[in-house]
Amino acid sequence: MKTLRKILLPFSLLYGGIIDLRNWAYNNGFLTSTLFKTPTIVVGNLNMGGTGKSPQIEYLIRLLENNYRIAVLSRGYKRKSKGFQLANQNSSSWEIGDEPLQFYKKFSNIIIAVDSDRTQGIQELERMKNPPDIILLDDAFQHRKVKGGFNILLTTFGDLYIDDYILPAGNLRERRRGAKRAQIIIVTKCPNNLSKVKQNKIEQKLRLESDQTIYFSIIQYENFVINAVENIAIEKLPNYKVLLVTGISNCDPLIQFLVNNNVSYEHMKFADHHDFTLSDKQKIYDNFDSVESENKIILTTEKDYVRDFSMSKNQIYYLPIKTRFLNNEEEFNKQVLNNVRPITRNS
Repeated sequence: MKTLRKILLPFSLLYGGIIDLRNWAYNNGFLTSTLFKTPTIVVGNLNMGGTGKSPQIEYLIRLLENNYRIAVLSRGYKRKSKGFQLANQNSSSWEIGDEPLQFYKKFSNIIIAVDSDRTQGIQELERMKNPPDIILLDDAFQHRKVKGGFNILLTTFGDLYIDDYILPAGNLRERRRGAKRAQIIIVTKCPNNLSKVKQNKIEQKLRLESDQTIYFSIIQYENFVINAVENIAIEKLPNYKVLLVTGISNCDPLIQFLVNNNVSYEHMKFADHHDFTLSDKQKIYDNFDSVESENKIILTTEKDYVRDFSMSKNQIYYLPIKTRFLNNEEEFNKQVLNNVRPITRNS
């Protein structure tokens, strides 16, 4: 891996130079960032791959939805449609992307929209008859055309941006100093027992600015797996043979959860955001049929279930997840609410 990094380093220097020039142009007014009248909260990362943006967006929705009209604006990664799209009951992942579809199915009282041009997307949302009070911008930290009112940067415990390199030698979309634009940095997917001493060491390592606040979160799995018909308590899963099917970038926390709960599983791993074809599904079902047990299920992630399996066999379940802060949760909530509290809710 070190040899490969050295080979790719010249390309990283070139890519980094282009990104530096772009950021310099935005920072100095040669390229324009638009600050909209509707308050925006940006959730993003520096690293490629899964840092836990979806559960963090869902956390913010739960925090704000009772007092504000919320919209989530995403680009709709891997969707086949173009331009601005509003989610509705007939929307599919092909039209709006898998995470927006998941948000729409879980939160019926908020607006879900997609547009690769976030500026245009916000303009469309503001033109609505009943526009949102707050817009959550999913994966928009590098979308400098929009000046985010409040920026939350995520970095995973096992892959801190400070330890990474810029593309293609590493997985950073921009240089580490881009983190300075964030008001909040959340270290996600931490071990449940991460001590305050280790938290302090990470904070020192990240070298935060004086106006930045750091928080630490974990993935909290529900006590059951679920499908459209029923749910099964986690404590009963050791009685089942589990075929685990995933299309996410990092399966390690999920696998560790199953191991910790003494669940016997076989894993079929696909690429992140994988579109499961009929051929893929047939291979999954053939593999499942070959499992010699009367008590057996197919287990997948919520994102994969919503996108590809919600209308499939009753033996397919998903494991819901949430993000939970290790400490200082009330402080985080107050910091977010203090940045949106002056808003008067639209009637």
